[in-house]
Amino acid sequence: MRVALTGATGFTGRRVVAELLRRGHAVSALVRPSPARRDLPAGLARVEGDLADAHALASLLREADALVHVASLGFGHAEAVVSALESAGVRRAVFFSSTSLYTRLPAASKGVRLAAEERVRRMAGEWTILRPTMIYGDAGDRNLSRMIRFVARSPVVPLPGGGKALVQPVHVEDLGRAAVDALTCATTACREYDLPGADPAPLRELIDHVARELGRRRFVVPLPIRPMAAVAGAWSRVGLPPRISAEQVLRLAEDKAFSYESARRDWGYAPRGWREGLAAEVRLLRDERRL
Repeated sequence: MRVALTGATGFTGRRVVAELLRRGHAVSALVRPSPARRDLPAGLARVEGDLADAHALASLLREADALVHVASLGFGHAEAVVSALESAGVRRAVFFSSTSLYTRLPAASKGVRLAAEERVRRMAGEWTILRPTMIYGDAGDRNLSRMIRFVARSPVVPLPGGGKALVQPVHVEDLGRAAVDALTCATTACREYDLPGADPAPLRELIDHVARELGRRRFVVPLPIRPMAAVAGAWSRVGLPPRISAEQVLRLAEDKAFSYESARRDWGYAPRGWREGLAAEVRLLRDERRL
């Protein structure tokens, strides 16, 4: 199959590219002129441009049989991408959204994602929407690798809400395989799937597990959510690191646990659990001397 791809240089996109090539598909990627292009595999055809470039999208899709849109639907390009698919006559596509649209908070990205998903459902062709949870897997992730490094260097871990809410992170390698499985499985057409890891747990339990893997004792200090959100909001406006928004702090009070039964039923999705994944990431970060 000739597969067009967006988001190829990203954390998840690189895994999708590798999995497509491993299974023998011909892959063309939309890439911006950036140093990240140097890390793409040699067997990948490249179209220079971005999602706002109608000519580049048309070139990307000209001879494609399908599209995997790894670039998130939260970026606001759904109309341009779906219109380009329809104009090119490409009738099969997989789109990445996010379980973050289930938040009860008035997040700005929630409306964008909901509208984008609705546009995808109206496309002329067979679509599939994938909603991963928090993605992790190596030093390139922006989620659990930061947590691991913090736990490694700090004997005290301040945690808004005490880490009682559930999380269910998904490993990036499992997500890369899932994207290609969903593309090539006939039963996924015009369906949508939540893609979490194998099992949920309180965030506090993940932190305790990392501390044990590191062989270090850590003291978690629970902090009140709303005052910490106010502090985070003021801090982010100043622009100093660490960059954490008020919304991110408030979401620590929300359970983020999801079923993947429909994906298991339709293509055998079987993600790894967070204990296995975190232990492997700790070992990787140690091997790369990042801890």
